[in-house]
Amino acid sequence: LATLRSEMLRLIFLAALAGFSRASDVLDYGDDDFESKIGTHDLALVEFFAPWCGHCKRLAPEYETAATRLKGSVPLVKVDCTSNSNTCSKYGVSGYPTLKIFRDGEDSGPYDGPRTADGIVSFLKKQAGPASVELKDDAAFQKFIADQDASVIGELLFSTSQAEYLKAASALRDNYRFAHTNSEILAKKPNIVLFRPPRLNNMFEDSSVKFTDEKYTSNKIKRFIQDNIFGICPHMTDDNKDQLKGKDLLVAYYDVDYDKNPKGSNYWRNRVMKVAKSFLDQGKKLNFAVASKAAFSHDLSEFGLDGSSGELPLVTIRTAKGDKYAMAEEFSRDGKALERFLQDYFDGKLKRYLKSEPIPENNDGPVKVVVAENFDSIVNDDSKDVLIEFYAPWCGHCKSLEPKFNELGEKLAEDPNIVIAKMDATANDVPSPYEVSGFPTLYFAPAGRKMTPKKYEGGREVSDFISYLKREATNPLVMQEESKKKKKKKSDDDDDKTEL
Repeated sequence: LATLRSEMLRLIFLAALAGFSRASDVLDYGDDDFESKIGTHDLALVEFFAPWCGHCKRLAPEYETAATRLKGSVPLVKVDCTSNSNTCSKYGVSGYPTLKIFRDGEDSGPYDGPRTADGIVSFLKKQAGPASVELKDDAAFQKFIADQDASVIGELLFSTSQAEYLKAASALRDNYRFAHTNSEILAKKPNIVLFRPPRLNNMFEDSSVKFTDEKYTSNKIKRFIQDNIFGICPHMTDDNKDQLKGKDLLVAYYDVDYDKNPKGSNYWRNRVMKVAKSFLDQGKKLNFAVASKAAFSHDLSEFGLDGSSGELPLVTIRTAKGDKYAMAEEFSRDGKALERFLQDYFDGKLKRYLKSEPIPENNDGPVKVVVAENFDSIVNDDSKDVLIEFYAPWCGHCKSLEPKFNELGEKLAEDPNIVIAKMDATANDVPSPYEVSGFPTLYFAPAGRKMTPKKYEGGREVSDFISYLKREATNPLVMQEESKKKKKKKSDDDDDKTEL
């Protein structure tokens, strides 16, 4: 009886737990109801996924948290493509997870924002509602421009000019904040004003910038915003890093924290800005930013720098082409060290930083080992075709490929015109124009055309590689088996001659 009572209590407890478990805030749509339900939302984020997908599993808790935080404002939807293939096919889903923004039931494009709960929430809040909010009084105006991000406000705009402003706001709403007002209390004449964040106010530039072009076109407005939004030296964060990277960019990394230590954060930023302005006033072209050492520790490691200790800024430059430079001299409070570093950069005296393993002492194997320091001499040798694999030591697919790649190298070992090579892309800088985002990634670099390598997309059996190289190689392949046959035939001929 006691055992029965204990079992009943356990079942009651489990039932209670089940009753208290919270239902998912992610909406689950499928082939039967997607079209009818997605159109009921002004704005929605949709994840097309597969249950077995590892990336989908990692995204799931972040997606769920974001759905809960956005409940009642922006719905988050999921579609299981393994059981709803018609819907996924209609929207061109070819990989998992695929995330798309829907407006009024229409696919308005891919979601390219962060895949964390905070990032999703921040991104969708900017997407929700109108692209530009209307400010009706001074209190709303002051609150809007006090935000930690820059603000763009169209003041007293009417008819055509307002339509062009709203068109620009709609195009740039993913990255910037827009408002407009038609109140004469706030504006005396038509204008567009960009207000920089108050926390970044400084003595080297104005806290606001006015649009001065006489013609109000969306393209001119967008150019005005993009040219002025960051000022001389913005604070680089996870939210804006993609807008800053890809340019010639100097970054000073230190303990930037505008929430806990705004004064200390601006102390070093002002020293960077003073030096930056002196070069910009000379007509030099370079972008500048400050960033948190802790938040961007991975970036620092790409320059061989350790940001774990010390208060002084660490300074790097990465060009749009991918060339990297690190300031070796210790940052000085008077800015002289930074001045010398920048002067050497503009004079072309700096040595590029290359993350590289040592050049192998012995590199006679069938697959040549490439590191950053010998990339030019092996892969960019204009006289040879090169098939190179970029791999990671921990990659399972790379380990599976290794014996096949070795066999390929052995088969072509006696071909003087072709090189089979491999490079650990986690331990070496991968040069432009090669792009490596997964492992293994393979490229074919033809002789005489090293700046236009071809990404290899074929099969990964030895026969697949041979077929590809027979098609693409500059010269006919010389294969080991054929070479041996020729030697054997020559030997037989010699024997025949001897007999004669």
